Amino acid sequence: WSTLSRMNVARYDFACAEVDGMVYVVGGYGSNGENLSSAEVYDPDKNEWTMIESMRRPRWGCFAYGFEGKLYIMGGRSSFTIGNSRFVDVYNPKCHSWCEMKNGCVMVTAHAVLGMQLFCMEWKNQRKLAIFNPVDNSWKMVPVPVAGSSSIGFRFGILDGKLLLFSMKEEPGYQTLMYDPDAAPDSQWKTSSLRPPGSCLCSVTIKG
Repeated sequence: WSTLSRMNVARYDFACAEVDGMVYVVGGYGSNGENLSSAEVYDPDKNEWTMIESMRRPRWGCFAYGFEGKLYIMGGRSSFTIGNSRFVDVYNPKCHSWCEMKNGCVMVTAHAVLGMQLFCMEWKNQRKLAIFNPVDNSWKMVPVPVAGSSSIGFRFGILDGKLLLFSMKEEPGYQTLMYDPDAAPDSQWKTSSLRPPGSCLCSVTIKG
């Protein structure tokens, strides 16, 4: 571990993602618990944080991901009303500006980017996989089979072009669910013996 330069604004429960070699942090709570709409970007070559244009409204508990040179912010809350965060904030670094889409997921419990698609699971419907295609801003829903695990709480992992669903609960005979987006519709779901020794809180794939 090494220490990097400090951010301009202290924050927690924020969204963070990499886009074209730059690291972006967005929203969250400030040091006094205030809701933040501010955002900043980290340049690893300069070890320097720079403030960028703020979002249109505060947002916390959200997540971020990079796609085709743009930063997408989704999920979480922007007020204390459930459903208010269904919109998606999209930042274009080339134009230094935000735009908004209104068809996002609410209260996302797990997410992962695989290939050209984003995979999400919502708190209100954790037996369905929500798949977002940023190319045409469209969603499709795929039922999660009961085979392998009857759990309704998952964490996502990526391995060899497939999406892994790790159960957050230890169950007798539990097997990890595996989704292959490139397989035929009737054979996209399989089970895998790959599983953590305990409950899974997060998963990261590192290619050697």
